[in-house]
Amino acid sequence: MRYCRFQFNGQAQYGLVELVAGREAIVRILLTPPEEADGDLESLRTRRIEPIPLEEAVLLPPVRPSKIVCVGRNYREHAAELGHEVPQEPLIFLKATSALLPPGGTIRRPKISGRVDYEGELGVVIGKTCHQPAADVDIRQYILGYTCVNDVTARDLQNKDGQWSRAKGFDTFCPVGPLVTDEIDPCFGVGAGVGVETRVNGAVRQQGNTRDFIFALDVVIRHIAQAMTLFPGDLIPSGTPAGVGPLVAGDVVEVTVEGVGTLRNTVADE
Repeated sequence: MRYCRFQFNGQAQYGLVELVAGREAIVRILLTPPEEADGDLESLRTRRIEPIPLEEAVLLPPVRPSKIVCVGRNYREHAAELGHEVPQEPLIFLKATSALLPPGGTIRRPKISGRVDYEGELGVVIGKTCHQPAADVDIRQYILGYTCVNDVTARDLQNKDGQWSRAKGFDTFCPVGPLVTDEIDPCFGVGAGVGVETRVNGAVRQQGNTRDFIFALDVVIRHIAQAMTLFPGDLIPSGTPAGVGPLVAGDVVEVTVEGVGTLRNTVADE
């Protein structure tokens, strides 16, 4: 299933996305929010509407998380480019939910930062409450789906502060979308993986694959859930490949995750 969240008749709605004449379109309204399905998306009640091309819809962030739990330095090359050691266990941090930004929204560079970077990532959306799962439990049962995330970062403030809440928590610093899908298998099983690419003004800046994660998704989710309960709708950006770099006003930044789609945002100064 592929779904988005969008404005429809003045209200925020979830919509089922399917191919119509070769183009992605919203074809049904989901009458129950996906995060309330307890992992069973096929049971959701829907109502058919006249198809709306996805590219013409007014999209909203497709998630409404209680928290955003990010993973730092989950690609060796990214750790190296920042001059950091490879972590011995997943390095997690929180990003403010007020930083959420829809596809097509504008990333605002704060006046107090001299360098704002893009960080394209695969995002994991939780579908069932997860707290200290047993070692033999298949973690995939807790995953609702996957999306694209841009973990925008004020790099100079990150280095200055020594912890990352401010640098990664500015309003607009968490673009997410355009949709959520359960139709990919990004990091489970031998050889499994999906490509993650970031482009700025059409030029490729990042190219990675989730099979190169230092910590696979089941390891990451177990690690987080040992400390804090994950609730349906929670978002886990899973780490960024090498190639991070600065954004300036007027840039168009695109994050593409194979099998999900492309998250596109513009950049402006405050």
